[in-house]
Amino acid sequence: MRIFRLNLLVLVLFFLVTSCQKEEIISSDEANFSIDLNLASETDWEMANQILVLINAHRATLGLSAILSDHQYASAYAVDHTQYMINMGRINHDNFGVRAQALKDKGAETVAENVAFGYKTAESVVNAWLNSDGHRKIIEGNYTHSGFGVIKTANDTFYFTQLFYRK
Repeated sequence: MRIFRLNLLVLVLFFLVTSCQKEEIISSDEANFSIDLNLASETDWEMANQILVLINAHRATLGLSAILSDHQYASAYAVDHTQYMINMGRINHDNFGVRAQALKDKGAETVAENVAFGYKTAESVVNAWLNSDGHRKIIEGNYTHSGFGVIKTANDTFYFTQLFYRK
């Protein structure tokens, strides 16, 4: 029983603070769907703006152009996905192809996303992403815009979806 509790504790700690990234791979069996643009207002814009400032500061050190914040479609899709992850109780990239295709239908050329949960500050989530090759590749990618789904749950856990795209 003691070993079971230790293994369970290690598993819980692993999932408390984690992140994931996804570059564009669209499955043909995923269908388009419309989105309520009002969802974008449900993101924690203070945290999202801090994340974008930190990402753009990092990009500036590399001579890359700043990413602009999309407060409409990309953020509505990001919030929708963040709500989905909260309901699932885990981070994932489920239905990424739908989000990517929806943004392509609005003029995006390419789309990627980073997700995370459990981080308390913009600095901690951005540092985690920058310390991960896959996440950093997206942050440093040829993208022009970003949408945010940053939501704090009732138990004070933040979930993050950041969609990147190039127009």
